[in-house]
This record gives sequence, structure tokens and C-alpha cells, in this order.
Amino acid sequence: MTAVLVIEDDDRIRLAMLLALDDEGYDAYGVATAEEGLRRQRLTPADNVLVDLMLPGMDGFECIRQLRRDDDVPIVVISARDDTHDIVAALEAGADDYVVKPVAIKELSARLRALRRRGRATTAPVAAHVFGDLEISAEAGEVRRAGQPVPVTRTEFRLLCELADHAGKVLSRQQLLQRVWGYDTGDERLVDVHVGRVRQKIEDDPANPRRLVTLRGLGYKLQR
Repeated sequence: MTAVLVIEDDDRIRLAMLLALDDEGYDAYGVATAEEGLRRQRLTPADNVLVDLMLPGMDGFECIRQLRRDDDVPIVVISARDDTHDIVAALEAGADDYVVKPVAIKELSARLRALRRRGRATTAPVAAHVFGDLEISAEAGEVRRAGQPVPVTRTEFRLLCELADHAGKVLSRQQLLQRVWGYDTGDERLVDVHVGRVRQKIEDDPANPRRLVTLRGLGYKLQR
């Protein structure tokens, strides 16, 4: 059974989410603070973590950053804040997805299933893709630059592998949402923010990328 940790300070919302997730077949448990959530995840790791942004004490952004330092667990933000700045900031902190309250439990469950499928998915062993000093190996599950390991999240790795498998070809944001996130539809900002994070790690000048480039109005491509 898939375990889900819910970090939400509103008792009524937390209880409602736990009951709904239980009805969907998840082993769900919740805490009211980021600090307690971090402790629970260290002691009893969940398969997915849901985080509210407006938390007492440590806020959700810092909670996500600290979770991501130690753990590659899929993180979904659950928040009433739907401002683009907040969404982008949460994704840049390390979240994999963002759902605006009030939460439709069927939609949330579908997203959790997609994250779970991504975690189980394996790529057939292939020779490493090489782009100058950048090496992407699906078989080894690693990215190297100039021979040194590049720390990437699971989502960033899948994004790089997808682009590397189609090197030199443009993939639209919707294609990447479907192939990397497993969503038929979704917020394209997910793609844009993760591309930006990847550029910070693989480009000499992320503001003027030479490897992972944008084709205005079309999408992204990884080029040698």
C-alpha cells in the first residue's frame, strides 16, 4: 500500500484529506508542522509527501528544500495560494507538482498514481548519451559533467533522459508533461521551472543556454 504523508496545519482540512486518501486506498497519515513532517519522514519514509505552504514555524518552502536535501521522495504542494510566483518558488524549492485548494481528491489521486508509475518505470539499458562534457546514462541512473556527478532529482533525471532520447528534436511542453510527468493535461509551468533547474546544473551560462535550448512557441530540445 502506498504511504502518503500530509503536512497540513488546518485540522479540518488535514482530517478530510486523510479520510479521502484512505478511501482511495492509500495509507495516509498527517502532521501539523513542517518540523514534525521532517521528523516523520526521516523515521518512517512515505512514498509521497503532500505539503501546505502556509505552515506555522518553518514554512512549506523551507520544508520542501529540507526534504529535497536528503530525500528523492515525490513532493506535491497543496495550497490555496495560486499566484504564479508562489507556484514557481515551490517548484524551484524542489516540489514535483502543485495542486491548488480546494483539492479534488480524484485529481490528486490520479497525480499520485502518475508519480508512482514514474518511480517504478525503468528505461531499457542504452549507451550513455554524450553532449560534449555532459554524459547522461539511463542504465547507470546518473548524470556526469566533466567526469563529475551532477546531483539531479528523479524528475530532472527523467526530463534529461527524455530530451536525450530525442536529441536534436523539439519536444513540446505538453509532450514533456505526458512523457515525464505522466499527465495528459497539466500546468506547463511544471516543465518550464524544471528546465530552468536543469540548466543551472548543465549549462556554463544558464541565462544563455547552448545545450538545452528553447524553440519559441514550440518547446525544448537538447543539442550536441
